Amino acid sequence: MVLVSVVLKIELPSNSFSMVAEEDSEDLRKDGAQEMLGHITKLVNETIINDGSYSITLSKEDVLVAIDGGKSEGGPSGRYWILDPIDGTKGFIRGDQYAIGLALLDEGKVVLGAMACPNLPFKSIDHNGGSSGDQVGALFSATIGCGSTVESLEGSQPQKISVCSISNPVDASFFESYERKHCMRDCTSSIAEKLGIQAPPVRIDSQAKYGAVAQGDGAIYWRFPHKRSKEAVWDHAAGSIIVTEAGGLVKDASGNDLDFSKGRYLDRDAGIIATNKYLMPLVVKAAQEAMKEEGILG
Repeated sequence: MVLVSVVLKIELPSNSFSMVAEEDSEDLRKDGAQEMLGHITKLVNETIINDGSYSITLSKEDVLVAIDGGKSEGGPSGRYWILDPIDGTKGFIRGDQYAIGLALLDEGKVVLGAMACPNLPFKSIDHNGGSSGDQVGALFSATIGCGSTVESLEGSQPQKISVCSISNPVDASFFESYERKHCMRDCTSSIAEKLGIQAPPVRIDSQAKYGAVAQGDGAIYWRFPHKRSKEAVWDHAAGSIIVTEAGGLVKDASGNDLDFSKGRYLDRDAGIIATNKYLMPLVVKAAQEAMKEEGILG
């Protein structure tokens, strides 16, 4: 969070910088947090020195100000960076999947995105969330109208990626959240059954699921939380453009595009679906039927 905020402010004119992010400095400003703040400041400065790109040293107050740089409310006008410095916190703690996502919103539309997935296999992901290749760590990027690419975090040339071309859901596989609270598994099992999907679910944390769909490692990612709570823009902005620029679609459960122009949270119907153009209408139909049966929709 601190490093991204600082670098963006250095590289961009000060009057154009605005960022939407989940974190703020409130806890670090409390009594008793000075030791933790000192550790964070030390780590940030060591990282800057080791990288060598910038000759700067941050104070504790600089760190706090950088964290609070993400307090923008976003909206339909102007440009806003959208940042999630650790998406999938529990996955990060477990040593499983997590992502660092950054996107740019321009006049209410996501126009570019970058997403680092340090534990995602560079080539593919199996049904246990493990690697079927040798390299682990993928960096995805996308710019509107220019397609999506992936490269190894260890260093490689960017490669163009595209979603799978599966049109028969019987042949499809799907990703869903590892955490039960993020996914109504009775509902998603019903959706899979209605579609005739034979493959077991691949359950992993974070926006890494968007990256896996974008590079064709699976056909579908869906998210159906237990409660119709608000979805934060930072949980979907980078991943959604990476999928759409890879030739896929990202919709809500009614088949509508995600609307990032409403501020810090999406204005959407229950559920989020990412897949290819062939499967999307089938998945939306099955999702609508399953949610009605579960009493989620009237």
